[in-house]
Amino acid sequence: MTTGRGVLAVLALLLTSLLNPAPAAAASAAVACAVDPATPKRQFRAMWVASVANIDWPSATGLSVAAQQAEFRSWLDLAVQKRMNAVVVQVRPTADAFWPSPFEPWSNWLTGTQGSNPGYDPMAFMVAEAHARNLEFHAWFNPYRVANHADPNRLISTHPARKNPGWRFAYGGKLYYNPGIPAVRSFIQDAMMDAVTKYDVDGVHLDDYFYPYPVSGQAIPDSGTFAQYPNGFTNINDWRRNNVNLLIKELGQRIHAAKAHVRFGVSPFGIWRNASADPLGSNTSGLQSYDAIYADSRRWVKEGWLDYITPQLYWHLGYNVADYKVLTAWWAGVVRGTDVQLYVGQAAYRAGVDPAWQRTAELSDHLTYNRQHPEVRGDVFFSAKDVKANRINSVSTMTAAHYTKPALLPEHGSAAAPAVPSITSATRGSGGVALAWQGGGTAYAVYRVNGSPAADPCFFADARNLLTTTRATTFTDATAAAGSTYTYYVSALNRTHQESGQSAGRVVTGGDGGTFSVIVDNAGAGFTAGANWGTSTFSAQRHGADYRYAPPVAASDPAWFSAAIPAAGSYRVEVWYPADPGYNSATPYLVAGQTIRVDQRTGGGAWRVLGTFTLPEGTANVVGVSRWTSTTGYVIADAVRITKV
Repeated sequence: MTTGRGVLAVLALLLTSLLNPAPAAAASAAVACAVDPATPKRQFRAMWVASVANIDWPSATGLSVAAQQAEFRSWLDLAVQKRMNAVVVQVRPTADAFWPSPFEPWSNWLTGTQGSNPGYDPMAFMVAEAHARNLEFHAWFNPYRVANHADPNRLISTHPARKNPGWRFAYGGKLYYNPGIPAVRSFIQDAMMDAVTKYDVDGVHLDDYFYPYPVSGQAIPDSGTFAQYPNGFTNINDWRRNNVNLLIKELGQRIHAAKAHVRFGVSPFGIWRNASADPLGSNTSGLQSYDAIYADSRRWVKEGWLDYITPQLYWHLGYNVADYKVLTAWWAGVVRGTDVQLYVGQAAYRAGVDPAWQRTAELSDHLTYNRQHPEVRGDVFFSAKDVKANRINSVSTMTAAHYTKPALLPEHGSAAAPAVPSITSATRGSGGVALAWQGGGTAYAVYRVNGSPAADPCFFADARNLLTTTRATTFTDATAAAGSTYTYYVSALNRTHQESGQSAGRVVTGGDGGTFSVIVDNAGAGFTAGANWGTSTFSAQRHGADYRYAPPVAASDPAWFSAAIPAAGSYRVEVWYPADPGYNSATPYLVAGQTIRVDQRTGGGAWRVLGTFTLPEGTANVVGVSRWTSTTGYVIADAVRITKV
């Protein structure tokens, strides 16, 4: 990126969004809810993690693999601590790569030597670690910069810019790829698309370096390129803008063709043009990226070539050259009526350093002002080390005012929401309330409502009741207070963040687990069976995605359902199986030393009570399905439900 540059107020805003029908919400019509602007349900919250010059990560070249990985995990943990939901990580800082690329060399910012293998695949590691924390991973590429020096002989001998000297030029003491050469444009896209196709990234992110920022007394040496590839233009400035436009347009098309869910975003310099030069511009008087670096960022939005734009509004409130309020309002107007989402680039690096940034509340006040413009869907902070530094307590002040609750990411695209998940257990223990659920989402949102009120769609209109988001199907609410009663709900999210309706609520009282109930499905971790047990999806009466079957034999060979019983006591045990005339008429179920035989030819597709049994505390096999029966027909193992009574 460019480095040189309270009281809870519940507003009576009408949220008239048609909620997905759900057992908990029972909503079939639009509902008006009062929402709290301090706890928005959806917001993009991220920080840039810069690798160039070892700004953020790795902190130095030549660190061991273990040290590099530990550092990166710490940045992700910081993001989680600050209730962010994404990271934007620089993976191609200087025409190099943080993955084994067939196009460009390993980055020297990893090992200190360009082309040197770091001993692992950083990209694969980073994406996996981010997703494990349910953080989106946006891969940040610098398109044209080749080196922060002007000596091509310092590049590795196999570097494309060295092998193709006509592709590059020197300017301002640095090396750049020439944006006017069609082969260069194709190569840059190929190099970036290699990462998109190989890795499970959530976004592709370009920074503000297009043509180089102007250097006094120097001219960009591309007149010969203009003469060779004019592309119908007679004005070199319009031609340069078109070269950048083509990169943006073509790259966006290639990304979406390869992976429709991957979002494409750019973080341009904050001023497009000043109103004094163009009536469509902002009421500012600073450098114009349209003219200085040939970045027609307004057009990219209006043409819909991007999914999101993150202008670097790195100026303070009231700055006469470029007032934060003026530019935020201007960019909100630019995206209005388009499908492009607006996230604001915030200058955390200036807090407590720049003389004009000595107010602790400066960053926080930026986000407060954003609320006046609903087009602002989130913020990204430059950079990770400055978020961590928290100079003059600026970041803590901002998060205390604006990030007190998690937030879902803004949805994009038009994919259908996942099916409503179902909570299978909610158990209070010494570590809090342990939840488990079943569902088909990429991720899940967990909500908690105090007490056990009737279900209300307004519980989910903002994030005041949102506990967490996770890609797991379990969560322990460690903040649950002893003696308090809560109702929990879970919803499912797909890859593009459309949300299902909420599950039926599960009430957990303030007692010691008296409401314990758990479902163990054959597809879950608590089920085990030998190799002779097959898997079937034949019957629509099945519980979950499938069920298990085996022929009867004169040997037990049971399939077991294991569960963690919170305390010794009496538990009702129920079983679920699909029924069929070809199944067994006397399937043996083994519970607490007893054998209960069930006719699986009838009564399927519902919970069937085996009885109430005394079970000891602890995790153990609770219910078995034996194959030892003299009757014919498959024995079926599908699901069990265990409830404290």
